[in-house]
Amino acid sequence: YNKAIPFLGCVIQMFFFLLLGGSECFLLAAMAYDRYVAICNPLRYTVIMKKGMCVQLTLFSGFSGVVVGTVQTTWVFSFPFCGPNKVDHFFCDSPPVLKLACADTYLFEIYAVTGTILIVLFPFMLIVVSYVCILRTILKIPSAQGRHKAFSTCTSHIVVVILFYGTAGLTYFQPRSSDSPELKKLLSLSYTVFTPMLNPIVYSLRNKEGRGATQKVLCRKLQELHL
Repeated sequence: YNKAIPFLGCVIQMFFFLLLGGSECFLLAAMAYDRYVAICNPLRYTVIMKKGMCVQLTLFSGFSGVVVGTVQTTWVFSFPFCGPNKVDHFFCDSPPVLKLACADTYLFEIYAVTGTILIVLFPFMLIVVSYVCILRTILKIPSAQGRHKAFSTCTSHIVVVILFYGTAGLTYFQPRSSDSPELKKLLSLSYTVFTPMLNPIVYSLRNKEGRGATQKVLCRKLQELHL
């Protein structure tokens, strides 16, 4: 099996990884804002979250990802690489590729920290603030059924946020003293492969049709095991 990747292929792979990762951060924040409006301002939901607003939030998320991917990828591959050009990872991510550069990367590391705060932590803080407001509103609902119904609209989004930010945070915010390439590979595999695979399942379980179909499949598998 040939594990080699051409230089241009590595550039393209890193660009799309950063583009999609940055876009997802802002999309998750936009979805949290959507839940905030739906629960905290239900009578104004159709006015605030109209089609134009949804399009703007989507375009802004995509544009942010393009900017991050373009700037970071261009900067990383502007450094000279003296070899051996062996990336200690299963895809071309910034930190393992940057280790191959034979130049001073101090300024890029400062940019990487600043970019992480703006692209990762800023949307995460928006999500946290949105859910603090949502929780305060839910606690004011008098009936337990009403609280359960309001909270159930947020569960799938909360699960996806925990999966995405949990694994990404463990990967990129580890102290250097406990920096383990093998552990980072495993964590990277979780948020690049397993989390996207789980997203459709998590969101589909919100509706009755999805839950019904899942229950039927599980019941069928259990019956086959017993036969």
